Amino acid sequence: MAGIVSISRTILAGRRKKLRKKRQIKFIQAIWRTIAVTSLAGGLLWIAIQPIWVLKTPKDVVISGNQLLSDEEVQSLLMLSYPQSLWRIEPYKIARSLQQQPSIAQATVSRRLFPPGLVVQLQERTPVAIAQVRREQDKSKNGNTKVIMGLIDAHGVWIPLENFTSLNSKVKLPTLKVIGSPEQYRPYWSDFYEAISQTSLKVTEIDWQDPTNLILKTELGLVHLGTPSPQLPEQIKVLAQIRNLPSQLNPNDIEYIDLKNPEHLLVQMNQKNSKPISKQTKKNQRV
Repeated sequence: MAGIVSISRTILAGRRKKLRKKRQIKFIQAIWRTIAVTSLAGGLLWIAIQPIWVLKTPKDVVISGNQLLSDEEVQSLLMLSYPQSLWRIEPYKIARSLQQQPSIAQATVSRRLFPPGLVVQLQERTPVAIAQVRREQDKSKNGNTKVIMGLIDAHGVWIPLENFTSLNSKVKLPTLKVIGSPEQYRPYWSDFYEAISQTSLKVTEIDWQDPTNLILKTELGLVHLGTPSPQLPEQIKVLAQIRNLPSQLNPNDIEYIDLKNPEHLLVQMNQKNSKPISKQTKKNQRV
């Protein structure tokens, strides 16, 4: 029994010794990790405060994605002074400020370390139509109607005309004109504009003022589409299929084309200019 007790004590003592060594090793490793992390952080801090991390001129700002705005116009929106410490710049705030511009849809700003600089990526709003809104003024101002001009993009987002042209002095304005409140036609605009842009038929004006009758001015003349609905793209497709109408009827005799029902297209003729058809003048002609 005495021999067994002696062996057990020896084993326990060996185990304690091994545990102490493991603790010492872990302690030393922890110290080295702390020293390494501290040294790394200190080194990065030292590098960060060096004068090389400075934007010296506007050339240190790389701008991409801009097609309507020039680099100089974007630079003016950044409102940066030079020289400027790269670490004092807040990319998120600059991006948010750029997105508040009516002609910019998205903006991403990030720091570039090698070489030191700033990277600005833009997604612009491309105007596709000139928008006109008529609003009645106060009675104190004789109740006159005020006409507000602007621009809209393919998604129906309103862009103030004066803000856009002040920055984009060289940009050619679109030829398509839209009359009416953007709030009224925005639910239909994206699909409707896509249909117009893809058709071979030229559309120069869209009148949304009457909520019960959308009117287009086209190369065929005036077209009445009725109450705006999800079937507007289909109506545009039908309209493109009758491009040969001028060869059948004199455009001067056409008052308007009634396309309220795509399956039953009607042509309203001018009584003054109409000519006899089938030995008898008819007010309405079915196509």
